[in-house]
Amino acid sequence: MKNKEIYICGQCGHSSAKWSGRCESCGEWNSMEQGVADLRTVGTRQAGNINLPVPVSVGGLEIDHEIRYKTGADELDRVLGGGIVKGSLILLSGDPGIGKSTLLLQICQYLGGDHSVLYVTGEESAKQIKLRAERIGVSRENLYLIAHTNAEEIVGVIKKHKPGIVMIDSIQTMVLPQIQSAAGSVVQVRETANAFMQTAKSEDIPIFLVGHVNKDGNIAGPKVLEHAVDAVLYFEGDRNFSYRILRAVKNRYGPTNEIGVFEMRDNGLGQVENPSARLLEGRPAGVSGTCAACVMEGTRPILAEVQALVTKTGFGTPRRMTAGFDYNRMTLILAVLEKRIGYFFAASDVYINIAGGMKLDEPAADLAVAMALVSSLKDKVIPHEVVAFGEIGLTGEIRGISNITARVKEAARLGFAKCIIPKQSLNQIGDIDSYGIDIMGVSNIRQAFAALSSIDG
Repeated sequence: MKNKEIYICGQCGHSSAKWSGRCESCGEWNSMEQGVADLRTVGTRQAGNINLPVPVSVGGLEIDHEIRYKTGADELDRVLGGGIVKGSLILLSGDPGIGKSTLLLQICQYLGGDHSVLYVTGEESAKQIKLRAERIGVSRENLYLIAHTNAEEIVGVIKKHKPGIVMIDSIQTMVLPQIQSAAGSVVQVRETANAFMQTAKSEDIPIFLVGHVNKDGNIAGPKVLEHAVDAVLYFEGDRNFSYRILRAVKNRYGPTNEIGVFEMRDNGLGQVENPSARLLEGRPAGVSGTCAACVMEGTRPILAEVQALVTKTGFGTPRRMTAGFDYNRMTLILAVLEKRIGYFFAASDVYINIAGGMKLDEPAADLAVAMALVSSLKDKVIPHEVVAFGEIGLTGEIRGISNITARVKEAARLGFAKCIIPKQSLNQIGDIDSYGIDIMGVSNIRQAFAALSSIDG
């Protein structure tokens, strides 16, 4: 049976038998591109004429004890769940210039000691990759470069030479010639990713795909890659800051709540093994509107500085802005402070900033945000050695949080002397005197401010 021409939306992947100026699914204008549909069905094929797959018992399968490769970057290994799994397809995404290609080249230096690495670039020439490799100190003989965009021919090279690891930079530049669509379109991205996925599984070779992020913050495609790959890693961070956060949002072989912290330097990306100390560097003393908070990123407690600025508005409608903290969560905290405590913010502009470019998306940061807001409103300094964490409810109560022991230990390790926590979490602490830090349990935000007053004397 012959193939039939169809039209596919370049934004959402919706297919239609006829062309239209606007996609019926996502509503995007002029996004319908010509493609080809394969009309062969399973019913037209005879089971006796094809090689059917043979079911295998799970108990009879043997797993290689060396199923994971260490990357040489402990922060990356943490996010991957212990290393790169053989035969896995990993998507590394992030904003342009965030450091995706640099990270891949750097791990090539470590992996190239025991494995052959094939680096495929579709955006730069091999000489340009060589220049960057020299700048960051990558000089392995086992690192091989290809500047090519034909995915079908690249798959052939992989099957012929069988490298230990493959890097594809980037998936948006790869094309299959038989598909009548531009590089980077939904059809090309989906089909080329599927080709690399089948190659990774059949050859038992791990493959990294670099995926760019579009203006909406999504992986260009959009989202079609996340379903095909085994792990999705997001590289986050403000380009104006040197710190980069590597976060796993999907991982079939490990946890999805771990993060890795890197710092962009002149010679590439450096690992930040103690992110709490780095994020608190330069924290001002004797200034109102700042408070230390602690959030959990997987199994790792991270302390960050919450900064608040409350100033009289010059307009009829006060302005609200956040950087690194959820805007809706801030408005909720403001409402609770006005209703339950009586602090008036309606005539003031309010700004919240998490120093260092960190994003705090855990409710445990609520108490530190509230204390920083009131500190700025009243121009009262919170002592430098105080750290606070707890979730704020709509009635003004401070609710318990998880991993309280790890948070308190991290605060004590960094030299904090006072710790304000939810009262109901005290039963998880055990022997309070063994931590070397003064721990205060509070039931509501009024008690929290009262404890702060007693600390300040």
